[in-house]
Amino acid sequence: MRNLVVSAAIAVLAGLALPASAQTTAVTAASAPGKGAVAETVKVEASITAIDKATRGVTLKNANGEEVTVIAGPAVKNFDQLKVGDRVSLEYLRALALELKKGGGLIVQRTEQSGAAGAKPGEQPAGVVGRQVKVVADVIDVDPAKQTIKLKGPQRTVDLHIADPEQFKRVAKGDQVEATFTEAVAVAVTPAKAGAAPAAKAEAKKEEKKKPKGGC
Repeated sequence: MRNLVVSAAIAVLAGLALPASAQTTAVTAASAPGKGAVAETVKVEASITAIDKATRGVTLKNANGEEVTVIAGPAVKNFDQLKVGDRVSLEYLRALALELKKGGGLIVQRTEQSGAAGAKPGEQPAGVVGRQVKVVADVIDVDPAKQTIKLKGPQRTVDLHIADPEQFKRVAKGDQVEATFTEAVAVAVTPAKAGAAPAAKAEAKKEEKKKPKGGC
């Protein structure tokens, strides 16, 4: 199921989601004393126009008529449940949160957690894949003139500009900053409505007839 989610995410986001009209994007931001966060959500919908059982290829078409074919690997257990005309919905989330730890005291480190969940055998293919990375860094320098702080993490040192003067005033050398990056991809397949599948199959047959046939 992880392969299905990742394949769909790459294909839909990279191949089908280029036109802005074919996707929905929402960006949110929030802040509190010593804290800040920003998140972006991208939603994409496509329909299955063709299925090649021999190669396990699934062709998806977005609202603008653009198509891309993805390969459902052997890890996709519910491949036989897919039908021409089914709707594929994908939602991608990524978020970054920063939190000031006054006085420090935490271990400077990078930790990562990941997980996946999929549909049960016989159900419509669906799944969620996500991961969360946390990094704790020391504040080793503060530059009031540039309104930047220097952070030393477990692997590298970076300069961070803090645009909000009130937030900048709260940071002092010796403090720590905990950064949390989260990303997740969710894919769900909705069966085609009655009467929609035959129409989709007819369209697929028309496209098949247009393809040149081999032979002598």
